[in-house]
Amino acid sequence: MTLEEFNAATGERLMAALLACCDAPRWAETVSAGRPYPDADALVAAADKAAASLEAHEIDRALAAHPRIGERAEGSNVESAWSRQEQSTVRRDHATQQALVEGNRAYEEKFGRVFLICATGLSAERILAALRTRLGNDPEREAEVVADELRKIAALRVRKLVTAA
Repeated sequence: MTLEEFNAATGERLMAALLACCDAPRWAETVSAGRPYPDADALVAAADKAAASLEAHEIDRALAAHPRIGERAEGSNVESAWSRQEQSTVRRDHATQQALVEGNRAYEEKFGRVFLICATGLSAERILAALRTRLGNDPEREAEVVADELRKIAALRVRKLVTAA
């Protein structure tokens, strides 16, 4: 969809497109309400600002739409396609794959949610290093990091939404 189409979209089509970027209804409503946007940068800035105000329960809902890092998202919907694209550089050998599985498990046991990282452009080794580092965070610090990672992903996806060919 172009920016012009985004600005003109209504109802279910617009909400579905926004929720594919970040599955937080209040966020989607806020971004929608800010239309029309003069350019993609203004849209991304508004999306980022709206994501900064998400509450813990909204972040938890948005996280539920993300697969574990290192796992291939299944499905033909746009969220799955974006997830596969975002993790496309996560090429890994068996040892790295096993370490990601174990790290994901430890993270979920400690924090009670899926490990989220903006994986675009990151190697499996960099993701694994970040996962191991973040396991040392306390819950409050990790909640801040997760919120920031979710904001990054939402911004990337909103830009993709209006610049996709």
